[in-house]
Amino acid sequence: MLREKTKHFEEATGLRWAAWVVVLCVLFLMASCGGSSLYKVSPRVATPLPERTGEARAGGIILRAVPLLTDEESQRLFEANLPLGGLLPVRVQIRNESGAPLALKRARFVLRDAAGQVWKMRTSKQAVGRILDANEVTLYNPLSRKEFEERFRAHALDVETPLGQSEEREGLIFFQTPHKEAVESLRGLTLVLEKIPQPFELRLN
Repeated sequence: MLREKTKHFEEATGLRWAAWVVVLCVLFLMASCGGSSLYKVSPRVATPLPERTGEARAGGIILRAVPLLTDEESQRLFEANLPLGGLLPVRVQIRNESGAPLALKRARFVLRDAAGQVWKMRTSKQAVGRILDANEVTLYNPLSRKEFEERFRAHALDVETPLGQSEEREGLIFFQTPHKEAVESLRGLTLVLEKIPQPFELRLN
């Protein structure tokens, strides 16, 4: 009887030690990552808008926009396949010639496809969360995720700061497909800008 108890004790102790070893290994791996980003995000560089960029004007506001059409474009910028996670980055440029500051924080950007379905705008943080979910990334250093979010946000359009008179601003807006399905067809996309003095629409393709 004493031998059986001793054997069970040794087995339980061994399992606890094995569990601790696994935990320590995980902590070591997380610590070894330091604060490096989960994905290698390219620095933001000012480049001319491509020729396929659409343009619309209303109420002194000039809106230019073009979607990132290929997986290669998102991979080059974010080292992640955004279309696979149902995310479409749209490069947007806004110029304010209305004579008054434009409060972009209250503005509402919506993307509609040829079927009339609405693609909702996603913040940088929401987009990062979707990328991790789509790629089933569940174990990571929180500092690495924070670094990824900060580098990702550097590419996004600043909608928090009002756009001054004669000021121009550019950045990416991220849209989620209606049912979080992968981005496949990009035909018939229309960008809608609402909740500003003069709402308008821009056909992207």
